Amino acid sequence: MASGSTIRGGGAGSGVSLPVGPLSDMARWAILFLLALGVLISFLDRTSIGSAIADKSFVKEFALSNVGRGWINSAFFWSYGIAQVPMGWVVDRYGVKRPYAILFVLWCGVSFFTSMINVLGALFLMRLLVGVAEAVVIPASYRWIRNNFEEGRNGLAVGIFAMGNKFGPAIGAPAAAWLIVNYSWRAMFVAMAVVGLVWLLGWLFLVPDDMPQAEHRAQIQRKASGITLGAALRSPVVWGGMLTNFCYGYFTFYCMTWMPAYLVEKRGLSLAKSGVYTFFSFAGIAIMAVIAGWAADRLIARGRDPVLVRKGFVIAGFCGGCTVLLGAYASSLNVALFWNVFSLTALGLATANNLALCRLTLIPKPAVGLVTGVQQVATSLAGGVSASLSGWLLQKSGGYDVPMLVIFVFLLIGAVGTWTLLRPEWAPRLSEE
Repeated sequence: MASGSTIRGGGAGSGVSLPVGPLSDMARWAILFLLALGVLISFLDRTSIGSAIADKSFVKEFALSNVGRGWINSAFFWSYGIAQVPMGWVVDRYGVKRPYAILFVLWCGVSFFTSMINVLGALFLMRLLVGVAEAVVIPASYRWIRNNFEEGRNGLAVGIFAMGNKFGPAIGAPAAAWLIVNYSWRAMFVAMAVVGLVWLLGWLFLVPDDMPQAEHRAQIQRKASGITLGAALRSPVVWGGMLTNFCYGYFTFYCMTWMPAYLVEKRGLSLAKSGVYTFFSFAGIAIMAVIAGWAADRLIARGRDPVLVRKGFVIAGFCGGCTVLLGAYASSLNVALFWNVFSLTALGLATANNLALCRLTLIPKPAVGLVTGVQQVATSLAGGVSASLSGWLLQKSGGYDVPMLVIFVFLLIGAVGTWTLLRPEWAPRLSEE
């Protein structure tokens, strides 16, 4: 795509064409990889707590029960969810670079100070603050992708970006386990802060400032207000996206927050080995996300209907993820580990195509930040519910079978919701004004 070209709004009736800007193709893809690294680092941070609650010294220091572990796991997601819509509003109006940089500094600082605490209430507060700080990542990233990539590249672009939030847990779980085993959980949080600050230097020097000039803000405000929050919430597509994001997120966040503990406590692996198998699971879903996004793009380029193509991949991904139940009931360790890795990898068929469909293809361009923020509320709610509900079910049932059965149910709901709710005629529309 040539520099300075335009991208048509993907949502029905969007009627909007905005300049991409003076970025070359090389620069555009380079910034996309930088965004993928940014989300990778944010997921390193949120995944690390999953390894910490599997560490006996951490659990003992804060006197955590299974329910308490669930609440610490979920604290991040509650504040993360509340902050999503405000962050979407901000990036729709004030660009991506500055809000992202400011919030990135905040979460690096919070991660560093987490290493100094020894009081449960302070730990809970730190996780809430990290949730607020990281809430900018997804709305900002999809705002930037929507501004710089056309429909025929959305699947690949989103797939590459999604590799970050999958390789984050893939790398984070074994890295956090290694740091805890060889040093301490406190050293783990310090390392997360340092890695984040190194990334920030690249962001500040490589990404052009997209803060609109004062004389352009009124026009941007008018376009961004073409769909109000109320109008977005009247669209079945927005609710469908919230449903599919919740169901998808319930499984992935369970794997981030509880899978290390499951592998240690039920399957008898060491903490270090549990990190290795968690890596394989998330590496699998990351690679599958890129392949499936690219494959869908190729089918669309050949004239296939974008909505039907992406819906087919999403439904296939949800159905593939249901095989997690085979791992839960497997009597053999090797069989259980195979289905754990396979089920999350198969879910990768849905990753890029679900996100491209319900946040880009069906959404008018000026409202991408807002709608992404709304849908991220459901994603973060999935994280909070998955972490806390799984802990409660573990406490009540005494095992991991029931928590994993709930995952199976939500994946089936996600497949049905994709087919019934994500329809072009139900997409949100820009106001005629």
